[in-house]
Amino acid sequence: MKFASSPRSTVGIEWELQLIDRDSNDLRQAADTILTQARALDRDTSMIHGEMLLNTIELVTRPHSTIRECMDDLQEGLDTLAPVLEPMRIVLASSGTHPFANPVYQRVTDTERYAELVNRTRYWGRQMLLFGTHVHVGIEDRAKVLPILKAVLTRFAHLQALTASSPFWDGKSTGYADNRAMVFQQLPTAGVPHQFSCWEELEEYHCGMAKTGIISSFDEVRWDVRPSLKFGTLEFRVADAATNLAEVGMIAALSQCLVEYFSREYDAGRELPTLPQWFVIENKWRAARYGMDATLILDAAGNEEPVSQTLARMVDKLRPIAEELGCLEELMTVHTVLRIGAPYRRLLRAGAYYGQSREAVVDFMIAEMAAGHPLDPDHFKTEGIAATDEAHAPAYAPNESAPSKEK
Repeated sequence: MKFASSPRSTVGIEWELQLIDRDSNDLRQAADTILTQARALDRDTSMIHGEMLLNTIELVTRPHSTIRECMDDLQEGLDTLAPVLEPMRIVLASSGTHPFANPVYQRVTDTERYAELVNRTRYWGRQMLLFGTHVHVGIEDRAKVLPILKAVLTRFAHLQALTASSPFWDGKSTGYADNRAMVFQQLPTAGVPHQFSCWEELEEYHCGMAKTGIISSFDEVRWDVRPSLKFGTLEFRVADAATNLAEVGMIAALSQCLVEYFSREYDAGRELPTLPQWFVIENKWRAARYGMDATLILDAAGNEEPVSQTLARMVDKLRPIAEELGCLEELMTVHTVLRIGAPYRRLLRAGAYYGQSREAVVDFMIAEMAAGHPLDPDHFKTEGIAATDEAHAPAYAPNESAPSKEK
């Protein structure tokens, strides 16, 4: 298994966006038409891609040394799509799940790869109405990949809680901050990664998975954090789709700075931190269930701390690295999110604030996408929100707080 050459701490971002019908606020199955029309424009569309479902457009940046350059790529993609979407009465928005779209009604892109996935995974494969933000961070030496991956697993659930934006599923308020994580891990190669001690163990895993037909290539291993062999990166896949551009930059900055921090610790000969697999799995569940109210396990000794406190310390510790990498502004967005609420909280508040309306949640998603930064639902004003349909619009109340220790 060859690990591609990649410059240290370079960054690439993949952002999955929802195609929203402006008249119904439901999803539109129009990605194939949009891609055809966009490619007919006299503009670079290499960053605009289809995904598994026809309700999704994915923006993929070029590799860059700074997050700001990636943000420019994403904005370029949004600007390219705008003249195609407007006459179709489609608008872009995103979150980890759509507040009320029915998974059964979503059409799969006509490719052999996706058809085989759905055929093999049946019911759960058809439930993949999910949207994520993926961040690639370059690692220059293959020997560093697995130690850094294991070190990242001591903090990946904190990133999950901070970016959770999927409290809804099929028109219901689930009680989870990150229901996307719960659904996606039903796929046989998704979820928490295995912690291998050496590259040969990873190769043995890949060989066995391929020999038995579980996967045909390593790309089909869909862990929350995984080595990306063809790009020479560590890929963070744990974050729900960001509702706005600023929070895309935030999760990219956290990912880039964490990898660079652990890379420096490795270079200095210091032992990188790890967590037992059972604690990693527990942290993922707590982050999915309680979001920013979670108390997460910090170390192998079982010490715990509220996720918000750990994140604040992480930002302080990573600040010098962020200044060197040129992503301090993006990293500081963490403080904004800690102040006004993680995206799942903002979506829940938006729905409750405007008459418990599921359409209002989508209106709020659209507004955040247009603003390019997180909005405070208590100060958000809009007109023309659809009247609440008591038969179909469930009450969206904020999640209850978690106990200090979840057994």
